[in-house]
Amino acid sequence: MPIRISSELPAFKTLEEENIFVMSKDRAEHQDIRPLRVVILNIMPKKIETECQLLRLLSNTPLQVDVDLLQMASHVSRNTSSHHLEAFYKTFDEIMDERYDGMIITGAPVELLDYEQVDYWEEITQIMEWSKTHVFSTLYICWAAQAGLYYHFGIPKYTLSQKMFGIFPHRAEVSNCTLLRGFDDVFYVPHSRNTEIRREDIERIPQLEILTSSDISGVHIVANKNGRQYFITGHSEYDRDTIANEYLRDVKKGLDIQLPYNYFPNDDPNNIPLFSWRCTANLMFTNWLNYCVYQKTPYNLDELEVRNWFWETNL
Repeated sequence: MPIRISSELPAFKTLEEENIFVMSKDRAEHQDIRPLRVVILNIMPKKIETECQLLRLLSNTPLQVDVDLLQMASHVSRNTSSHHLEAFYKTFDEIMDERYDGMIITGAPVELLDYEQVDYWEEITQIMEWSKTHVFSTLYICWAAQAGLYYHFGIPKYTLSQKMFGIFPHRAEVSNCTLLRGFDDVFYVPHSRNTEIRREDIERIPQLEILTSSDISGVHIVANKNGRQYFITGHSEYDRDTIANEYLRDVKKGLDIQLPYNYFPNDDPNNIPLFSWRCTANLMFTNWLNYCVYQKTPYNLDELEVRNWFWETNL
């Protein structure tokens, strides 16, 4: 929780410039508390597995968070029962008049298709546009990051000659970024994708900033400088065995899949993988909820309409 000091104290300005959250006594005395509202658009095939991964990370804070699960009405899921979806998921038509503090859009195994070939492309672009006026901060993960950068900024994706698959070392490219607070100098992130976005395309867009990257796997986190969109090309939410299950699935199918990089000890699939990204994952989602959402979202979410898309916050 924030420290509470007088706004007249010199330390207030110093700490504020360092992106350390301080709250004036006046603001604290007038602050109301309400749960954060977060909606998850889950377009991963194994929806229950993804739900568990994301909800585990969202629950690792002292903040109260109300979560809605969202599905695509224009797509029929083949890996999750209709009973589960009907019981726990909403469609866009049901929430389009709601407003949320945060939104997460997951990846999806459709990256080798052109965006316009994806059967729910029209619907997901409606949701991405809606998020600009109805959601304070949105996380785009893996394919959703590529799709979001394409839809919002026209950034293309490129097919890789070999799948980016494994656990890769990363570094921050910026300092005093609230999303990255507490990160180690080198931290690890799972990637599992056949396409990439490129630095030169991102650097041509003045609204965007690259926050983290890897010498091996490339650009990792890209932020909109208005502080309300984060595009994440990796899968920090993955469990210890998610990459192993994907590898064994592809081997069973007879696909030409390489061993995941830096994953199985001694590159032996019989060995239990080290869970080397868990702390980073928890820290990133905790930072997002706390610094990027809770401390900046308006108490009255109707203000999102007044504080339009060009209302900026800091990263």
